[in-house]
Amino acid sequence: MPRFFIDSDDGELNVRDEEGQDLPDATTARRLATAMLPDMAREKIASGDRHTFLVQVRDEAGTTLYQGMLNFVGAWQDPGAST
Repeated sequence: MPRFFIDSDDGELNVRDEEGQDLPDATTARRLATAMLPDMAREKIASGDRHTFLVQVRDEAGTTLYQGMLNFVGAWQDPGAST
């Protein structure tokens, strides 16, 4: 089975996967990577109105096979509502 590496960046912490995982194919690696994005967002969105969350899948040669990004932008429509 091929080995894939899933890196992540939540805007504060950039984690490079040094161990990797043996997975059947790149599609499975992509599925695991994209499943990480909602969890990353849940942990950070409460701390501000702008965040970008990134995941990246690499193969054993270090070639980037897939990149996923989730952007969150929030804005108060009534400035008095945030107090």
